[in-house]
Amino acid sequence: MVRSLVDLLTKHAAHHPDRTAYRYLATGDCDGEIQEISYARLTDRSHAVAAWLQERGLAGSRAMLLYPPGLEFICGYLGCLSAGVVAVPGVPPQGRSQNHRALTRMKRLIADADAKVILGGREVITALSGMVEHLPELADITCVATEDIPDEAAAAWHEPDLTADSVAFLQYTSGSTSAPRGVVVTHGNLLDNERVITERMGHTPDALAEYDHEMFVSWLPVYHDMGLIGPVLNTVHLGATATLFSPLHFLQQPQRWLTAISRYRPHTSGGPNFAYELALKHAGPGLLDGLDLSSWRVAFNGAEPVRAATLRRFTETFAPAGFRREALYPCYGLAEATLMVTGGTVHTPPTLLQAPETGPHAGRTDAAAVSSGRPGADLTVAIADPERHEELPEGDVGEIWVRGASVAKGYWRNALATRETFRATLAGHEGRFLRTGDLGFLRDGELFVTGRLKDLIVIDGRNHYPQDLELTAEMSHPALRPGCTAAFSVEAAESGEFGEFGESAESGESVAGHDGGAGGEQPVVVAEIAPDAAAEAEKIIDVIRSGIGEAHGLSVRDVVLVQPGTIPKTSSGKIQRRATRTAYLGGTLAVLDAPVLS
Repeated sequence: MVRSLVDLLTKHAAHHPDRTAYRYLATGDCDGEIQEISYARLTDRSHAVAAWLQERGLAGSRAMLLYPPGLEFICGYLGCLSAGVVAVPGVPPQGRSQNHRALTRMKRLIADADAKVILGGREVITALSGMVEHLPELADITCVATEDIPDEAAAAWHEPDLTADSVAFLQYTSGSTSAPRGVVVTHGNLLDNERVITERMGHTPDALAEYDHEMFVSWLPVYHDMGLIGPVLNTVHLGATATLFSPLHFLQQPQRWLTAISRYRPHTSGGPNFAYELALKHAGPGLLDGLDLSSWRVAFNGAEPVRAATLRRFTETFAPAGFRREALYPCYGLAEATLMVTGGTVHTPPTLLQAPETGPHAGRTDAAAVSSGRPGADLTVAIADPERHEELPEGDVGEIWVRGASVAKGYWRNALATRETFRATLAGHEGRFLRTGDLGFLRDGELFVTGRLKDLIVIDGRNHYPQDLELTAEMSHPALRPGCTAAFSVEAAESGEFGEFGESAESGESVAGHDGGAGGEQPVVVAEIAPDAAAEAEKIIDVIRSGIGEAHGLSVRDVVLVQPGTIPKTSSGKIQRRATRTAYLGGTLAVLDAPVLS
């Protein structure tokens, strides 16, 4: 019986030792340096890391993983699982002043997880030795570059005593509305969610054979659940092959993503909606002429709102390269459910729900709601009234609740938050539910996600979803960057004294639930535009105001145009509206300066 991914790794190494498990494009280019690791080699390196951990009595303790993109992270992660050590993926500090945000997050994670050891690449471990002044916690933690652990160490490895309830790793949430929390993911959770991904994405034995086991191309960060649970761990689950490269190399040249898909012809690849927009932005005739995307069966799209306009434009643009609309695969998941909850149906185009004829986006095809698909087998998705804890009728918007073996154990050392989030009960259903904090509705068994409960804007007693306002703004003028607009509300008094109320904004209180009017909540829109559009700033602001006023019946308190890359996002690309609100109230937004006319 398979108890963990460790068992599957050992099985694949025994049955097809020479098969490539992962290849890594070191420069992001298919014609650059390529590093490969077979299942036999991957198993040996994982066992060497595991034995090193076991010999130091670290089974059951937490190991922080700080690696640059590359294959060494996978060896370290699987080494932790193979030792019965709890892995804690993190982001290594890098760049100017060692990246203050990464340092702050690392400090928080070390303390919260009570990490006993840090595993990383040589450069990272060397850099950490000079950070004790900033991170005194490092003085009491063993740090090791796993490349320096000899292969011979693998001989001392012994199989850990793992059960379905054994903790595999802590997945720290990206924190779109709150401080990161460590989600406790067990080996049983991992196996179940890999089963869900395999079933929903059509990773069948026939598909594996048809694709000669080439199942994934991915640039997604491996320290985040979408990049880890999907492309990396589903590869081990299947005994397949994945092609990986750095997120930075993708952002520098988005065309590398499609070039890699064309070269290696995988079954599955994807990312958040912004990735498809970036690919569109760099889709010149020269690129299209050399692409063949006909093998791409599952183009998954999740982690942030999926735009109907993006799906349409991507299909139209890349159809000449063989891309098919049926490959589009919107999906929904979250760290608290290990990853995947719902997904589309393979070989079937996504379901679009046209905007109501009387709604704010009436008659606009690009404003259609996009289905995130159906729940995986043995996962239950219910829409609940968040206050009364009662299931809502089909079509009604409420909080998305999830039940099943993929739902994680809870939050690390946070009994109160675990009870509030993971232990909900729903009349008419057995067992406990996970409260996702996301809003949505069900229609014919398919899930439509409408937003975040904590981001909901309530004005004059009416609910407004920030995504709707953001979509209206982005559709009003082409200068706005898709997926780079944040809508939120502020008290009239707050916005009246710009920059004075930053401290109160950090209190974390919900901005919903107040009456509108002169003394109540008022909407603010912050949007990124290209610097070369600064000359039209006044016109763009007027167009956004009138568009939201006409579509939603709202008077916008303020429209702020900012530099590209200004709006805070999580590691998965979600807009951090509350962080944007704090920056707005604190006067720290990088506002786009209009040119001075002589």
